[in-house]
Amino acid sequence: MSELDAFRAEVREWLEANCPPEMREPVRDESDVCWGGRKCVFKNDAQKQWLEACVAKGYTVPDWPKPYGGAGLSPEETKILKQEMKRINARSPLDSFGIWMLGPALLKFGTEEQKVHYLGQIARGEIRWCQGYSEPGSGSDLVSLQTFGEDKGDHWVVNGSKIWTSYADKADWIFCLVRTDKANKYQGITFMLFDMESPGVTTKPIKLISGNSPFCETFFDDVAVPKTQFVGEINRGWDVAKYLLGHEREMISGGGAGGDMVSIGAVFAKSIGKNDHGELDDPILRAEMAAFDVDVFAYRAMGERFMDMWKTGRAHPASSNMMKYVGTELNKRRYELVMAGGGSEALEWDSPETSGGARPRAWLRTKANSIEGGTSEVMLNVIAKRILDLPGA
Repeated sequence: MSELDAFRAEVREWLEANCPPEMREPVRDESDVCWGGRKCVFKNDAQKQWLEACVAKGYTVPDWPKPYGGAGLSPEETKILKQEMKRINARSPLDSFGIWMLGPALLKFGTEEQKVHYLGQIARGEIRWCQGYSEPGSGSDLVSLQTFGEDKGDHWVVNGSKIWTSYADKADWIFCLVRTDKANKYQGITFMLFDMESPGVTTKPIKLISGNSPFCETFFDDVAVPKTQFVGEINRGWDVAKYLLGHEREMISGGGAGGDMVSIGAVFAKSIGKNDHGELDDPILRAEMAAFDVDVFAYRAMGERFMDMWKTGRAHPASSNMMKYVGTELNKRRYELVMAGGGSEALEWDSPETSGGARPRAWLRTKANSIEGGTSEVMLNVIAKRILDLPGA
């Protein structure tokens, strides 16, 4: 038995002993997702038990170094862990912008003191982060942001606002782009970290067409931020921001793979019915679903290839733009099929039988996928310029 085979056997045994049955069921609603943080309320004992077991093992961030709360696994071992968790349909023990976005940025740009202090809290689910990037009038053109930090010696006084701040009303801390030099567009931004309970920070939820409010407006009125709470270099926060955006786009693009949902045919069996061969009784929709499934497998293969290239330093810097574009467009296509094959239930908005209109609300939510983290149009421009070397307009 090879070392990786032995590791797989060890992981499989550990999962069987530590993943509660409730944590192997499909996620039904937001309360089934553990985000951690100061305001975290566990849905049940199983959710708490699963998080604590993974924290103790370092499995919330398995590829992070052990001193920072991870398990120190190699890329190959991390892949095996994910495969084994998927095999038993184990839920993620902890969802976190700290894990997906801020953590990688801290690992690259943070000081040792920052890594020890913040990464451990992120890995243990003790701190929930939100992202302060977009502003009214500064979305895809982030370098035009106007939120300003005035230098007061040992601290900055920050004034301004952010928009589309996901879960800002539930977050403990924010990683935030703040202009600290008005004379230099690109080299005048600082990447700051500060507590959302700081005096002067307020949030206001934004209701979407889906009826939900994951996004917020966030306002800063004379917010004092200590000079120790920045990542990278003062006035060089754009370097950190660009690196983090790559990880954000990877996160958003993940919806294209559909998680454990390989085929959506089972979703339609109730509304469409089956023919004598046990197939969905709609040949046109059946063909569209087959084509979609092929594209999902191709997208997953592309993701595996890119991951291998990133690990060896051979990936193009704009690879994440490709993944983000294809993944978000694929996810929108998935939910178009869900609506097309869902019958009248796909149009229902409120009843308990449809979990409060989960399908149409999710379909509407996917429209934001091709906007957040960089619009599809901007992604195509980046791909055209940086990968295909096409001339500018």
